[in-house]
Amino acid sequence: MEPAGAATAALEFTRVSCRFPDRTRRGQYYPAVHEASLRVGDGEFVALVGPTGCGKSTLLNVAAGLLVPTAGEIRAFGTPLTGINRDAGYLFQPDSLFPWRNALENVAAGLEFRGARRGHARQRAQEWLGRVGLEGHFAKYPHELSGGMRKRVALAQLWILQPRVLLMDEPFSALDVQTRQLMENELLSLWAENRASVLFVTHDLEEAIALADRVVVLAAGPESRPIAEFVVDLPRPRDVAEIGLQPRFIDLHRQVWQTLKSEVIAAHARARI
Repeated sequence: MEPAGAATAALEFTRVSCRFPDRTRRGQYYPAVHEASLRVGDGEFVALVGPTGCGKSTLLNVAAGLLVPTAGEIRAFGTPLTGINRDAGYLFQPDSLFPWRNALENVAAGLEFRGARRGHARQRAQEWLGRVGLEGHFAKYPHELSGGMRKRVALAQLWILQPRVLLMDEPFSALDVQTRQLMENELLSLWAENRASVLFVTHDLEEAIALADRVVVLAAGPESRPIAEFVVDLPRPRDVAEIGLQPRFIDLHRQVWQTLKSEVIAAHARARI
């Protein structure tokens, strides 16, 4: 139950646990997430950080409805989530474009799958490709585009469906630093227009602070869960290439790292066992 007067959360995890079969020990299971509770407000940008194997992507998959938790509950806009989260769009780390479709066809695909007329879908796709700076590249196939351009197509493919929730799993990690910063600013610009709720997974603490309203730290496995959160009180709009120079950014980075560092050390220690 939410307290009286509280706004409905876009996503609410209540003591969510997920465990998977341990392929190294027959009949045994290992916990990926243990009693994780987390709230993402309507229109809030939340970044998840933590050591490798702490369950960040597992929580995204639960939020997407791709994974049913072993225990606990996940609600989307106040309703228990059963099946696929139709309010959510998912941007993965690797390219997820159809290699046999050109940029225009890739962006139009989601609307076409939902039953939109082909002409309407492609007109909308042209508009969205223009918004991400790819006006002259409609006919190019994914293999003809740079990494940054493919990610722009993926962003247009996601935003054309106007999801209320964005689930993002290290979407820019494969890009070079300069392209990454451009894409981060592009994301913030698009997000500012409609304020969808965002749950953003990253290993990059600077990226988390530069983008998010709140940074949540997950504990190291085997019983991972949120253990700390930090409100990012930096003004918006933000330029990710410049915001790292602000004293408050440096102070926040120091605070979050003090918590995160111990979990990273613990994760490395357990990996040696």
